[in-house]
Amino acid sequence: MFDKKQLKNLDFVIFITLITIILLGIVIIGSATHIFDGGSLRFIKTQIIAFVIGLIAMFFIIMVDYNEIGKYYKLIYIINIIMLFAVLAIGVTKKGAQSWITIGGFGFQPSEFAKIAVIITLAKHLEDKEGKLNTIRDIIPILIHIGIPIILILLQPDLGTALVFIVILIGMLFAAGLNTKFIYGGMGAGLAFIPIAWNFLKDYQKKRILVFLNPNLDPLGSGYNVIQSKIAVGSGQFFGKGLFQGTQNKLNFIPEKHTDFIFSVLGEELGFIGTVSLLILYLILITRSLRIARLAKDSFGSLIVVGVISMIVFQIFENMGMAIGIMPVTGIPLPFMSYGGTSLIAYMMGIGLVLNVGMRRQKINF
Repeated sequence: MFDKKQLKNLDFVIFITLITIILLGIVIIGSATHIFDGGSLRFIKTQIIAFVIGLIAMFFIIMVDYNEIGKYYKLIYIINIIMLFAVLAIGVTKKGAQSWITIGGFGFQPSEFAKIAVIITLAKHLEDKEGKLNTIRDIIPILIHIGIPIILILLQPDLGTALVFIVILIGMLFAAGLNTKFIYGGMGAGLAFIPIAWNFLKDYQKKRILVFLNPNLDPLGSGYNVIQSKIAVGSGQFFGKGLFQGTQNKLNFIPEKHTDFIFSVLGEELGFIGTVSLLILYLILITRSLRIARLAKDSFGSLIVVGVISMIVFQIFENMGMAIGIMPVTGIPLPFMSYGGTSLIAYMMGIGLVLNVGMRRQKINF
């Protein structure tokens, strides 16, 4: 049962920061798409609709005690796996990945919601193992738990989203008290596995990695995206060229500029001031969330928040990194900024869980 008194514990700083980032994203999406056929109205309307749906989803998540949600973790996990199987069976292929399901003209990506489902179910799985992850026998059930959805996502294939799941796993295992010998052992095994994994990558994935190491290897092909993105960000200088005034943007040199490379549009048009402002907003969101994780009344709540933070931080780092050429291009969107209804709703659901935990924390004063 929801207690209205708990609303006084709602972290309005997180909520206001979140809204600010989303509204900034809508503005930049409008600028990035205004030269498209039909203009930017369609993209803005879609993002606003997703924003409203996300707010409704956040509201319902906040209303229900996260421990009540946790009671249904098995059902959540089963539904999640069914949806990922459904993608492989009836999914629609876009940009080389069969990751979409279309129903009645409405398309969505189950893999985005799968992130939230895995965070909830993995947190519940780890709840009783906190501080007890000392043997391989303790770790194997956890790896199976997250390994099944990762394999299903790799079959789409969607390497970028699979990497997000791995980062979520690492963050939550660390918070649950994983023995450090497994951390170092995992790092060593990962490095040793790289030559083997290379043989399983698709040709375009191999090319992305090679181009990441040297964009000029294919400046008019696979390296084009990164080169144009770096030009856009650099040309913004300190104050930027102004909204709707970016030449790389208006001349359509920036690829996927409303989704994967929206940070490039922001950098060109709002410059150093705009990018630093966005980073400060993200920093506020992350630090306030970390405080909630620390003040959570139980390990389940703390692990949920750590999972959400791990997801968001990695995607920020990866997206911004690929825009300035320090990370390989993976197609991972910039949280709350990139165009995409499914991802925006999923991220907002994640923040809804963070606020949920914060409202029911043991300590009231921040």
